Amino acid sequence: MSSYIVIPARLESTRLPRKLLLHETGKPLIQHTYEAACRATRPLGVRVAADHEEIAAAVRAFGGHVEMTDPNAPSGTDRVAEVARHLTDADVIVNVQGDEPEITGSAIDLAIELLEANPTAVMSTLATPIRSRQQLHDPACVKVVFDANKRAMYFSRSPIPHARQWDDSLLQDEPSHFYQHVGLYAYRREFLLELASMKPSRLEQIERLEQLRVLEAGHQILVGVIDEPTIGIDTPEDYRAFVSRASSC
Repeated sequence: MSSYIVIPARLESTRLPRKLLLHETGKPLIQHTYEAACRATRPLGVRVAADHEEIAAAVRAFGGHVEMTDPNAPSGTDRVAEVARHLTDADVIVNVQGDEPEITGSAIDLAIELLEANPTAVMSTLATPIRSRQQLHDPACVKVVFDANKRAMYFSRSPIPHARQWDDSLLQDEPSHFYQHVGLYAYRREFLLELASMKPSRLEQIERLEQLRVLEAGHQILVGVIDEPTIGIDTPEDYRAFVSRASSC
C-alpha cells in the first residue's frame, strides 16, 4: 500500500511555547522530527502540516515539504486530514507528532505493516512497556491495554490494568503488563477523512483522548509493540534532556 507521513505542526503550545522552533542543537526541533520520519522505508514522502508561516519558513529553510493548514483547526488530526485530502494516491496516512524527534523509522514502518497485514483494521498505533511506577501513575503518560490479537481494548490516563494487590515485581515481568501509548497513528486514508468529520465521543471528552472516539464508534485499532521508548518534548526539562542526548551522539 502507498503511504505518506504527515507531521502536524502548531506554533503555539501550552507547556513549552514555540517548541517546534527551538534550535539549541543547531536545528529546529521540527527538523529533527522530519529527519527522523525520513528514515522510514515504507512511505513515499513526508509532509508538514503547518498552522503558521513561521513554521512553514523553518521547514522550507531545511528543504522540507510543507503545506499551510487552517490555523483554527481543532486538532492535529484535523490538520493531518486537511493535507490527506490532497494526497489522493495514498492508501495510508501516518500521523507523526512534531515533538517526537527520536521516533525511529522502523516504528513508523511497523504501524504501516500492521494495516497491510490486517485489512479489517482502519487504524494502528504503537506502545512500549512501562517499567516505572511513577510513569504508570502519571496522567500525562497515556496507557493502553490490548487483546491477544493486538487490538486495542482501551486507552486511559489512569493505570490500566489496575493491580488489586500491588507488587513491584509486576513492573519487571515479561511480557510486560503495562504499556505506554506512543502517539503515532497510521490511518487508512478514507477512514481518516471520516474521522475528521466525527463528533467527539463521550469517553474521549472525559479522558481527553481522541483515539477513544474510534473505539466508541466500534472500529479496530491495532497496537504494535516497540522496545524503545520514544520521548515527546512537552516541557523545558524534556527539551534540555533531548539537547543533552543529541549533543552526546
